[in-house]
Amino acid sequence: MRHYKRGRKLGTSASHTKAIKKSLVVALFTYDRIKTTLERAKEIRGDVDRIVTWAKRGDVHSRRLAIAQLGDKDLVAEIFAKVEQGLFEGREGGYTRILKIGKRRGDDAVVVIMELVQEPVSPKPKRDESEESETATPRRRGLRALGRRGRDTDAEVPDEESAEEDEEDDDDEDDEIDEIDEDDEIDEDESEELEDEDEDEDDSEEDEDEADEDDEPEDDDEEDEDSEDDDAADDDEADDDDEDDTADDVDEEDDESEEEADTEDDGIDDSDDED
Repeated sequence: MRHYKRGRKLGTSASHTKAIKKSLVVALFTYDRIKTTLERAKEIRGDVDRIVTWAKRGDVHSRRLAIAQLGDKDLVAEIFAKVEQGLFEGREGGYTRILKIGKRRGDDAVVVIMELVQEPVSPKPKRDESEESETATPRRRGLRALGRRGRDTDAEVPDEESAEEDEEDDDDEDDEIDEIDEDDEIDEDESEELEDEDEDEDDSEEDEDEADEDDEPEDDDEEDEDSEDDDAADDDEADDDDEDDTADDVDEEDDESEEEADTEDDGIDDSDDED
């Protein structure tokens, strides 16, 4: 793991990477512009800024550090002289510029042009707090503020009348927005009521279905009871018929016995007469 190892490897060994960075920095200070890859340009930005900072100090220690970094006394003397003449005056960091020009054929590496920023710095004038408070535009509210975010803040200060009119317009817009919100709330309430009614209807339908389902078994039970009653009646009628048949048989037997008794009585009477 690469702990405590800063910077990019650039696809080479440590000594080779150090030599590449040194030669690129020397070429940049010599010709003020070089053509290299994006990764190498980003890697030497810190070294260039450090050398310019030493040149701004201008003391002997800083000069010796720069000579140890570049290895060329004449080049260091030239850099210190240009900085002393006001080359980077007023610029606090960011002494280089990187411009992409395309990709290299073969390995598809991004090729850039790296150059020193030598243009004079034109700092923006600082405003006093009192002037800023006087010239500050009033804060917009409502829907009209959405269209004014991207406009220039250095616009003319509106008059009191125009400011009052704008406030009235904003108040009207706020009232309209409130009315729209109220209408939306009413619509939501109505929709909720309709949903509640639909749910009640669904519940009532479900209750009716359940009641119908409960009634159907009762009807079945009643039909079963009726069928059982019919069967019992049929059994009773059959029993009655059987009893009637047995009664008829008993009557017939009684009649036969009576007839036999009569015949016997007649026989006895005849015998008595003969005697």
